[in-house]
Amino acid sequence: MSDWRLAVDIGGTFTDVVLLDGVSGLVEVEKTLTTPSAPLEAVRRGITSLLDRVGVNPEEVVAPIVHATTLVTNALIEGKTGRAALVTTEGFADTLLIRDEHRYDMYDLQIEFPDPPVARDRTFEIAERTTAQGSVVVEPSPDNLTSLVEGLRHENVEAVAICFINSYVNPANERFVANHLRQELGVPVCVSAEVSPQIREYPRMITAACNAATMPVIGPYLEELQTWLSSEGFGGSVLMMLSNGGVVSANEAAQTPIRLVESGPAAGALAACWHARRLGEKRLLAFDMGGTTAKATLVERFEPDLVNTFEVARMYRFKKGSGFPVSVPSVDLVEIGAGGGSLARVDQFGLLKVGPESAGAEPGPACYGQGGKVPAVTDADLSLGLLDAAAFLGGDMPLDASLSEEAVDVVGKGLGMSVIDTAAGIHEVVNQNMAAAARMHGVERGIDLRGVTVLAFGGAGPVHACGVAELLESDRVIFPVNASVLSAFGTLVSPVRIDLARSMPRSLSGLDELERDELLAELRNEGRRVLMAAGVPDGAVGFRYGIDVRYEGQGNEVTVWVDEGEAWTADMEDVRDAFEEEYRSIYGLAIPDVGIEVVTWRLAAAAEAAPVEPDSGGSLSKVGAVLDESISSRLVVFDRGSSAIDTPVFQRDGLVPGQRFDGPAVVEERETTSVIRPGWTVEVAKDGNLIATRALSGEGGQS
Repeated sequence: MSDWRLAVDIGGTFTDVVLLDGVSGLVEVEKTLTTPSAPLEAVRRGITSLLDRVGVNPEEVVAPIVHATTLVTNALIEGKTGRAALVTTEGFADTLLIRDEHRYDMYDLQIEFPDPPVARDRTFEIAERTTAQGSVVVEPSPDNLTSLVEGLRHENVEAVAICFINSYVNPANERFVANHLRQELGVPVCVSAEVSPQIREYPRMITAACNAATMPVIGPYLEELQTWLSSEGFGGSVLMMLSNGGVVSANEAAQTPIRLVESGPAAGALAACWHARRLGEKRLLAFDMGGTTAKATLVERFEPDLVNTFEVARMYRFKKGSGFPVSVPSVDLVEIGAGGGSLARVDQFGLLKVGPESAGAEPGPACYGQGGKVPAVTDADLSLGLLDAAAFLGGDMPLDASLSEEAVDVVGKGLGMSVIDTAAGIHEVVNQNMAAAARMHGVERGIDLRGVTVLAFGGAGPVHACGVAELLESDRVIFPVNASVLSAFGTLVSPVRIDLARSMPRSLSGLDELERDELLAELRNEGRRVLMAAGVPDGAVGFRYGIDVRYEGQGNEVTVWVDEGEAWTADMEDVRDAFEEEYRSIYGLAIPDVGIEVVTWRLAAAAEAAPVEPDSGGSLSKVGAVLDESISSRLVVFDRGSSAIDTPVFQRDGLVPGQRFDGPAVVEERETTSVIRPGWTVEVAKDGNLIATRALSGEGGQS
């Protein structure tokens, strides 16, 4: 008897598939190049190949298939969205262009912002008005609606976003117009009062606009995916990973695709939390380096932090305010363009730069032999001997080292450096970029990352983890089993969850408890509906309550989680104490004798994921004998200006719990390579994880 569970993660370069037997704990994985123009092609290829290899029929997979994806993020970043329109209140059509008037670089006279996801000529106004107290004073007239429909038809729009002023208080006008447009146009329509019913005009409008622009991208894909799964005989439904670390039904995700914007990275963060609990690591840095980007998430007390606004499509990676501030709950992480496909170049000052541009899956790094000419990080790693050209993807996708050297040499000539030193420079620069991003992530959280354990995953993460850890002054790196597809695995250990919010500004001292309870009851009903649509029994849904709160007169809030259960039970003193404690932790003080105002009410509705207990390292169960020595060796260059070192190469499925070896070493498996730098020691844990430790300065090791 088996309980097969299937997970898929579409990345910018590779698509990962994980198959887990919930009974035996067997884990099998597959990795294949993403097909950006037709994402289902790679998903189909990966699933089919994996099931054929394991000998599982589609009919045997009856559990929900869990899916993470970068389709939404990539569509917004690349501007490859659907032809969407925006309908707003008369006089507010320029909001997406005006933004919030914040200049992310006040001294830049040529400051740039990304083009709005909905063009100005597809933004329509309509005469309507709702007051800040929720009274409808102007309803849309029949003539207005007729003119609006004609204009939208003329623009051949594929989706429509509706965002009226003050609709978060009373969405009646938005819903009335939405129902009319659905009947007349037959295209997807979303309303801001359902996507983001919160105050602040621009964030609510840009969230609704981004949602509408990506509905024509994700909707047809999910429909095509479910049709194919059904035709193949799969018995499970599809659940989609959200940015907040939860999963919902595919139909729900198709209505609000903006909630998928950090789907893949959130899955990786949840997998890191799962490992943190098993390892007893209360503080851990999840380091996820794939083919296109690198992500860093700080896990504390076995949980990632959540943020209520996430900025997507930034013009500049580290400049807050240069992108779209979408109001969706997301795992708090930092993401930069540093992956195996990140391209190297010499800038106008003669300096070596790496990323954020990426070769992606098409054409990919030069060594893929698909036409790429610019050297990528993978080309540098191959030139250094960190990767084996013949063993990439278990030999199914051999690399061409000569093409890597040719591409690296072009950059090297611009620097006046040899191929090896240039490759080592590329490797070093990308490590520095990732370490700087992780360090900034820690600083923003008020945490010094020195000494924090690093969990390395993603296709390129294990190659670079020890180098990044050294820059962060960390002395412990964990290479988990199936590290390359850990984000896909994370979807299998993620709860079914939805985070909802609604703004209702009220003074804490004058709060009407009945009004509060009615609002929270509506949020509970919505949360219960979403989770039950994902297959969760009514009795298994749990609720947690939070508030965005500030001192009266302030312009920004802090989020405090204060209660849980079927009803709000916390008294106002509990709320005040929780707020002042959080405020003090951020700003170092509390402000006495000033009133407190609750701005937004939040609810997290969740149900626990089915328990997952893989066998002792998956492939470790296949090991028949202890291998005391490496199977081979090769020359590897670890640092710029250093000589190549004859380095032992181990096969991961030949290692057994308790085995120890010193670096330098290379551990190969089909989907990734773990590079152990000189000065590090590795021990194989009982669960198959590789635990690498480094002797710090003064302890006889390298610093």
